Amino acid sequence: MTTHESVWLASATMPQYDVLPADRDAEVLVVGGGLIGLTTALYLQQEGLAVVLLEGGRIGGRTSGNTTGKVTSQHGALYADLLQRHGHEKALQYATANQRAVDDVEQLVQRLGIDCELRRTPSFVYSTDAAKLQREADAAEQLGLPAHLVGPEELDFPVDAAAAVRFDDQVLLHPARYLAGLADAFTQAGGQIFEQTRVTKLDGTEAHTATGSRVRAEHTVVATLLPIGILGGYFARTRPNQSHGIAVQLPVQAPTTMTISADDPVHSTRPWPGGGPSGLIVVGGGHETGANEDTDAAYQGLVDWVNEVWDAKVQPEYRWSAEDYSTPDQLPYVGKAPGSPVLVATGMHKWGLTNGTVAAGILRDTILDRPNASSELYAAGRIGDAHAVAKLVTDNLKVGKEFATGHLRRFLAHGLDHLEVGEGGLFNLDGTTVGGYCDHDGTLHTVVPVCTHLGCPLRWNQADTTWDCNCHGSRFSPTGAVLDGPATTPLARP
Repeated sequence: MTTHESVWLASATMPQYDVLPADRDAEVLVVGGGLIGLTTALYLQQEGLAVVLLEGGRIGGRTSGNTTGKVTSQHGALYADLLQRHGHEKALQYATANQRAVDDVEQLVQRLGIDCELRRTPSFVYSTDAAKLQREADAAEQLGLPAHLVGPEELDFPVDAAAAVRFDDQVLLHPARYLAGLADAFTQAGGQIFEQTRVTKLDGTEAHTATGSRVRAEHTVVATLLPIGILGGYFARTRPNQSHGIAVQLPVQAPTTMTISADDPVHSTRPWPGGGPSGLIVVGGGHETGANEDTDAAYQGLVDWVNEVWDAKVQPEYRWSAEDYSTPDQLPYVGKAPGSPVLVATGMHKWGLTNGTVAAGILRDTILDRPNASSELYAAGRIGDAHAVAKLVTDNLKVGKEFATGHLRRFLAHGLDHLEVGEGGLFNLDGTTVGGYCDHDGTLHTVVPVCTHLGCPLRWNQADTTWDCNCHGSRFSPTGAVLDGPATTPLARP
């Protein structure tokens, strides 16, 4: 039977913390208990600042605990495009920062004594287009990365490929155990973590929470997946993307290295130590959040690919999804938000373990008024090149269309009183659109399927049992609780 949970969170003992009981003062407030928030908080606490971290749910419970667990500077076949779009200097800064982040993560693990299954291994990006990968290998080598072009025979599984680019000495780890280790080190250094404490409003650097308490700070860092509310306008400067993952046991030994395809559909693989020698994790099935009407098909597509490649008949032991945001110029936004004293980090392009580590260093150095070689490259207030501006216009036209026509959804043919256990969807009740879900206890939950961020219509995600917003990526539980922002308010009840 398949467990609908991240294999990482299912196999880690995560520390638990209290709800913020009363108002607090701090030198630094960090909002968000994922990779960026925890790393930033730890860095600053170790520098002698008094840091408070607030998490709306559980530490590592969303995107950071649902990653693939790859710590690598090989971000698909990215570097030829970065060179062409941004020039040698900026591409070199990106490559250097992310390769250094690989070493930084390993050094943190060693220094803090975190047991997170870390090991070094090669990483491969492969394609049926040999010329494309030759350009990628040339670009990566030019930028000083540990890369070279190899034949498909170096891939230790029978995938269709003309060539591959190999990055040597990259890192694999258990992300949830890594996050737990960061949290433990932070609190041992004197930092404070409060869970189930969602920030709903920022007044300068003062945070108001859903529980009614406040935190007053000299510096505030918003390290949520996307900055909350309309802070910095990042909801209009990024696009939300969802990927799906499965953990399987093959009938043969699984590949021992990391791989990712440069061709669509993208499949990313890595070994799964918890599954033994045959354990494999596969991630793919990517789509914009809220844009896929059949999310079960995304998981099934991964299973079908595994069974085709390995001539097998496996079913996943775990399945889960993760969300992240992309920017129009392929570079994250990190630093001071325009028109605000608040610092932000967003747009990691699904490579948060390295980009997020780089971001934490930028945020630390900004607060400490230190120079950082990546600050200008990742500047949170940049506009981008002409290509980026054109993409922003296109993306926001699409959002406008979704806002205007998104309510024209396919309603379930039967009524709310005929919902099957585990089923959810939209219903037309006397001209009013209602969202309904019948849980496994037979209890009916109804919501107004309108996002509380900016009023966009929501789609039901049957595979993950969530209400998803295609406009800006907010996600809600079947009962309407906020899972991922930028929304901060639960869904209304009809």
